[in-house]
Amino acid sequence: MHVPDGFIDAPTSAVTAVVAAGALAVSLRGARRELDEKTAPLAGLVAAFIFAVQMLNFPVAAGTSGHLLGGALAAILVGPYTGVLCVSVVLLMQGVLFADGGLTALGVNITDMALVTTVVSYAVFRGLLAVLPWGRRSVTVASFLAALVSVPAAACAFTLIYAVGGTTDVSIGKVATAMIGVHVLIGVGEAVITALTVGAVIAVRPDLVHGARGLRQRLRLRVDGELVDAPASPVSPATAPASRRKVWVTGLVASLVLAGFVSFYASASPDGLEKVAHDKGIDTRAKEHASAGSPLADYGVKDVSDARLSGGLAGVIGVGVTVVAGSAVFWAVRRRRDTDVPPVSHGL
Repeated sequence: MHVPDGFIDAPTSAVTAVVAAGALAVSLRGARRELDEKTAPLAGLVAAFIFAVQMLNFPVAAGTSGHLLGGALAAILVGPYTGVLCVSVVLLMQGVLFADGGLTALGVNITDMALVTTVVSYAVFRGLLAVLPWGRRSVTVASFLAALVSVPAAACAFTLIYAVGGTTDVSIGKVATAMIGVHVLIGVGEAVITALTVGAVIAVRPDLVHGARGLRQRLRLRVDGELVDAPASPVSPATAPASRRKVWVTGLVASLVLAGFVSFYASASPDGLEKVAHDKGIDTRAKEHASAGSPLADYGVKDVSDARLSGGLAGVIGVGVTVVAGSAVFWAVRRRRDTDVPPVSHGL
């Protein structure tokens, strides 16, 4: 759903840029409360993981593919404010380095793919947890449904933006029907990826999942031939840092493998927006990307002729740059939180 330059007119792009800037400002303030000693080291990794998984287009219909948007995953893992920042870092890296998503349309993409998906998914997630029995299974189910809803919500948001500032004379009803229809299918893939990822982290360290705070990993013991829950025991403070490092290293390795190797086998079909834009004639006003000459444009390394090697190197570089950029942002936000905490008075 990366909107290229030329789909949306300049005034509307400017308005969405203001909306995106406001959302980022609010998110930077909100992230100070979310980025504690557990969340801060993982936030950059979440951004890198979203970048990697977005390279894995999966088929959803004849001649159409989809990929993760990541708003729901980021919001549930590290919090909604930090989630907006995670997806925005990914979009910025993709637009500047890989010519994916227009630079003049960056405000549109942040508003649609970072803000809408995160806000909608987290609202659905919290609403479901309020009525479901509290437990690991409920968190996973809520993650699935929240992610499922977030993708067509983003498709609706794009349709509204296009209705206001679209540069081609295409029936909005046709655009809405096509966009929502295909993105409901893409939402199923988003939901599966989100639920599996959240479930995997919960199984190891539930305390690292923002949306599952208070949930403890339960050990299952066999007593008289039956499995029963052992008393919950929180992670020991002495082993917690090592455990977090293990999760971080495992996540980084998984991201590198996905982007550097598995991405070669991703679907080559156009994604939902590309397919709709081509079928409805929206792409007739698309402009060449300002970063089209980038050495990493189109997720390949310039002058590397082997397609597998070129794509793999681009993916690895993308993961590395994203984890560094994201970690720098979240470290700075975390440090600002520490400086904002008033000193404790020891006076009588």
